[in-house]
Amino acid sequence: MIKKNDERFIQILGWVATFTAIGMYVSYIPQIMNNLAGTKGNPIQPFVAAINCLLWVLYGLKRKDYPLAAANAPGILFGAAAFFTSL
Repeated sequence: MIKKNDERFIQILGWVATFTAIGMYVSYIPQIMNNLAGTKGNPIQPFVAAINCLLWVLYGLKRKDYPLAAANAPGILFGAAAFFTSL
């Protein structure tokens, strides 16, 4: 049985992880800017990240785990943008 304090801790941990993940994907912005300026980065990592995030968003939505879905949603957008601008 999960205690009330444990539930609260897990909820806070989930949201902290969500914001950390969003920060991780927003960090693609400098790579996207470099790609657009002509200094192309490797497209493989952002492509795989975008696919991974898409799968986690689908999983999170299906399980009604909205922090999980929210944490990975920006990865689809920024990973795809980093991928396409690096081509």
